[in-house]
Amino acid sequence: MKEDCLFCKIISGKIPSYKVYEDDAVFAFLDIYPASEGHTLVAPKKHFTKFTDMNAENVASLFEVARKITAAVENASLAEGANIGINDGEIAGQEVPHVHVHVIPRRKGDGGRGIKSIVWTEPDTTNLEAVAKKIRRAL
Repeated sequence: MKEDCLFCKIISGKIPSYKVYEDDAVFAFLDIYPASEGHTLVAPKKHFTKFTDMNAENVASLFEVARKITAAVENASLAEGANIGINDGEIAGQEVPHVHVHVIPRRKGDGGRGIKSIVWTEPDTTNLEAVAKKIRRAL
């Protein structure tokens, strides 16, 4: 736990939340500024600032709970689909520097769009092989 982290305080119970799920590794609660009804945040109990700081086991437990939460939201008849994603880093819109997955319920006619609507820079696609090669080299 990181003492000055808002989500660590929520997870520890120092700040109240609308908890929807908890296990040994993950805590899920309603977003208090939701994009839609049922918007849930799924966070590891252990503090990680960035997604890339997590190991495979932490990622697996986080996304298994995100899968369960998505199914629960849909089964509760709150949604017909969902956007599921992470804002990783301040430049990507991460407001609280504690890894968390947004599960945003979607309904027909809600006016929202897909993940690609977050940013659309229209990059040059004539050299995708070179881009793929750079990423493979960085692995």
